[in-house]
Amino acid sequence: MGLRSLLYGLYERQLGAELRGATLPRHIGVILDGNRRWAKTIGAPAAHGHQKGADKITEVLEWSQEAGVEVVTLWLLSTDNLDRDPKELEPLLEIICSAVENLASDGRWRLRHVGDASLLPAASAKRIAAAVERTADATGVHVNVAVGYGGRHEITDAVRSYLRECDEEGLTLADAADRLKVDHIEGHLYTKGQPDPDLVIRTSGEQRLSGFLMWQSAHTEFYFCEVYWPAFRRVDFLRALRDYALRERRLGK
Repeated sequence: MGLRSLLYGLYERQLGAELRGATLPRHIGVILDGNRRWAKTIGAPAAHGHQKGADKITEVLEWSQEAGVEVVTLWLLSTDNLDRDPKELEPLLEIICSAVENLASDGRWRLRHVGDASLLPAASAKRIAAAVERTADATGVHVNVAVGYGGRHEITDAVRSYLRECDEEGLTLADAADRLKVDHIEGHLYTKGQPDPDLVIRTSGEQRLSGFLMWQSAHTEFYFCEVYWPAFRRVDFLRALRDYALRERRLGK
C-alpha cells in the first residue's frame, strides 16, 4: 500500500468517526455531472465516461445505505439532454437502461422512475418500467431514477394531473383554482409520498441545480463537489455528509 492510499484510508476513517451520532439526511438527491468532461481528460469518447458514471452508482447507493439514508434520487437524464446529438443520445440511453436493469437485478434497491416516460423512446421507457416493476418488494434504499426529468416539466405535469382530477370530479376551472393548495401540487409530483430531499450533491464543480427537484428543494441543503462523477470517491461522499451535519437547518423558520 502506497503512502497516498494509507493517508486516504486514515482520512476516510476520520470522517466516518466525525459522523457518528450526527444528524444525517433521509433523502439525498445527486446530480451526476461531469461524465463527458472526465472522459475528455483521458482522451476517451463520451460513451466511456457515461459508462464509468453508471458503474459508480452502486457504490454510492451502498455508501448511502451504510449512512442510513432512506431515499436517493439519481438524475440520469434531463429533458434538455434529450436534445443531444442522436450519435451520443442513443448509446447514453442504452447505458442508462442497462444501469437501471442492473440495479433491479441487484435485488437490494426499490426503484421508482422519476420523469416523463412519454418523452423517451418507447423501447427505453418499456425497459425502465419493467425494471422498476421487478423491485416492488425490495426493502433497501428507495432509489428514484430520474430519466427524462426536468423540474419545470414535473410541475407542469403535476398541475395538469390536478386539473384532470378536478375535471373527473365535475369541478369547473374556477372551482379548481379556488380549491388549489400546496398539498394538491405535492400530491401529483413524481416523488409523491416521499420526504423532500435534505441534501442535493452536484459533482463536476458546477454550482447550479439546473431545475433538479425544483419544488421539493425549497428547504434543501446543497453541496457542490469539484470532482467529476466517475471519479467521485467515498471520501467525497463523507465530506458532503459532514458538511450537511455541520449546518444549522432552519427550514424557513
